[in-house]
Amino acid sequence: MLEIENLTKQYGRTKAVDDLTLTTRPGEVVALLGPNGAGKTTTIRCVVGLASPTSGRITIDGHDTKRDALKARAATGIVVDRAWFYPKVTARELLRYVASVRRQGDATERIEALLTRFRLAEHADTLTESYSHGMRQRLAFCAALLGDPQLFIADEPMVGLDVQGHRDVKNLFRELADQGKTVIITTHTLAVAEEVADRIAVVNHGRLIALGTMSDLRQQAGRADGNLEDIFLDLTEPHEAAA
Repeated sequence: MLEIENLTKQYGRTKAVDDLTLTTRPGEVVALLGPNGAGKTTTIRCVVGLASPTSGRITIDGHDTKRDALKARAATGIVVDRAWFYPKVTARELLRYVASVRRQGDATERIEALLTRFRLAEHADTLTESYSHGMRQRLAFCAALLGDPQLFIADEPMVGLDVQGHRDVKNLFRELADQGKTVIITTHTLAVAEEVADRIAVVNHGRLIALGTMSDLRQQAGRADGNLEDIFLDLTEPHEAAA
């Protein structure tokens, strides 16, 4: 589904992403886990075309993001951590606009289904300027899913959500994976990664330093057991000390 090969993104002398390679499979949730500044968001920006890689190759659903950018983007939906919308537009107007930009034709049925799915139907004709953070986040999920993407990316998706919102998002990720889609989330929160991901990719200083299930990570960290916090520290501390 998503293939990242030897991705490097350099800003001046600083390598935000350093020779990162990652391949995902259809039907799985993968968490990019790492501290703030580890390179997670920069990696995602390169994947979705918001930043140009210094070197390396990225393909989405078989489409090279450089040579076939439009098809790669059409196969991708993304939600950023702080969703912002023009304040003088309603949710329904926004989704109709997104559908027109994506050239989806009459997307009325899809729009109404998403508004209902994300508990926004009764607020669909309310200006987004009055929306809470959680409501804006749910609207961002609607917009990202409108084109029925094969790759769904969420950057710090749980930030600012209440308990119900957290549960809704967790269930959504599992639902998308069960449909054969690939879900990528970025997080610096260990509990989120452990709770929702099938595999965890540990990123530090722009490098992928570990990848796998919890069992795989325990093995890579040389631990027979232990929680994700202990494993994460075992995996990252040697790199931090050498930096």
